[in-house]
Formats: sequence, structure tokens, C-alpha cells
Amino acid sequence: MAFFRKKKKVTLVLGGGSARGLAHIGVLKVLQREMIPIDMIVGTSIGALIGASYAAGVTLKMMEETAYQFTLSKLLDPVVPTIGLLAGDKLEGAIRQLIDNKRFEDCRIPLAVVATDIEKGEEVIYQKGELVDIVRASCSWPGIFSPVRVDGRLLVDGGIKNSVPTRIAKALGADYILAVDVGFCVRCGQRIENIFQILLQSFQITGEELNRYQSDSADAVIKVDLGLIDQAAFNRSKEIVQKGIEAAESKIIEIKKSLGLGG
Repeated sequence: MAFFRKKKKVTLVLGGGSARGLAHIGVLKVLQREMIPIDMIVGTSIGALIGASYAAGVTLKMMEETAYQFTLSKLLDPVVPTIGLLAGDKLEGAIRQLIDNKRFEDCRIPLAVVATDIEKGEEVIYQKGELVDIVRASCSWPGIFSPVRVDGRLLVDGGIKNSVPTRIAKALGADYILAVDVGFCVRCGQRIENIFQILLQSFQITGEELNRYQSDSADAVIKVDLGLIDQAAFNRSKEIVQKGIEAAESKIIEIKKSLGLGG
């Protein structure tokens, strides 16, 4: 009598990190080349954008080209501060450039996007509906980008509670969690001179602490070493993507073996 080992359900977890998160593109290039099966994607913040784009069928070539042309100034649309320094309309435009008017239901790979309800302090997981508003919410740093109101909830960056949402992947039924951790750039001893630097440094400190224990619960972690490349360094996108490629290549044999795919 033959016995067959049940195929593991592989969930790819893509964390936050803003510009550093462009390394996810490099990781995906290696996973695709090595034919690593991906049964589900769970993303937060920049990981939500890249994960949603990939799940919706956007090519990695298009993602790369978009990343290489992107600059931080393309996100700047200041408003009189009420609940955010930036309106977020340009952020929405950048997201729509990639995923157009796609819905979760249009995705070729099942997708979950994590956001945070800033009024209730709750994580919110979305798996249906229009992608743009939910991804924008998941990418909206509180205090910098205006939050997004969806279904009565005021939503901000999913990374506030889940910088690498491995626990959510497990709750959604993942048998095997492959997490990508791009880390955070906490600049110790730097002189803080404006509110943007204060907010950025706060996110980096919080994110670094969350990453330390959230990524540990994954079955495999691709940790990308980006050194002192910070969250606003979109001008270093080519270097960041290459670092993602290198990190994935260094783990690929281990990942394939653990999935029973050989070395």
C-alpha cells in the first residue's frame, strides 16, 4: 500500500519596512525562478502592496520598473494637519498604478491584507473587496498619511501590530510559513530635527521590536540584511531589490529541502 505525504500549504508572509520592503521583489524573483509553490500571501504595509500586486498577476518585471522609477517626492501631498501630514492621494495613485481596480476576488493566489483599526486598537484582516483602499490603509503610517475609513473603521498601517504577520498566517490555516523580514533601520544617536524624523524613528524602533518575536514563529525566514538603508531610501531601490535576491538565494536550498522539493 502506497502512502503519500500531504502537500504542505505554503503561506508567504511579507512584512513592512517601506522602501526596505522593495527587497520583497527580489525575494519573489528567486522563489518564482526556483518554482517554490505559494498557496497564500499575507501582507502588511509595503508587503501588502507587493503581495497584492503579485497575487493579482502583476509581473515582477513591471514591479521592478515601477520601483526603479519611484521617488519619495511622488508621495508628498501635504495638507493642513488634522489626522495626517499627507493627504495620501498620491500614495493611492501609486498603488492604483500597479493593481488598477482589481479586487481580492481577482487574485490568482489567495491574499490576506492586514491593517490596524486606530480607534479600537485592533488588527483587521481583509480577504475580499476592492484592493486599493485596503492596501492604501495598510501602507498608511499613522500621523504621516491620513488614515482610510473602510466599513466604518478608521484604518492605518498594519505594521503597527503586525510588522511580520506570521501569527495571522497561522490562524488562516498555513501549514508552512515562509516569512520575509526586511528589518528596520534604527539610527542610534542621530540628531532628531523635525517631526518626520521623530515619526520615522518611532516606527523603526517599534518595528524592530515586533520583528524580533513575530518572525521567529515562521517555519522559514528570509532575513534581508539592508544595513543602514532606511525606510525612506527609495533612491536605493536597485540595491534593495538585489539584497532581496541575495538573501533568498542564501536560504533557497534549506527551504526546498524543508518542503520536500530537494536541494
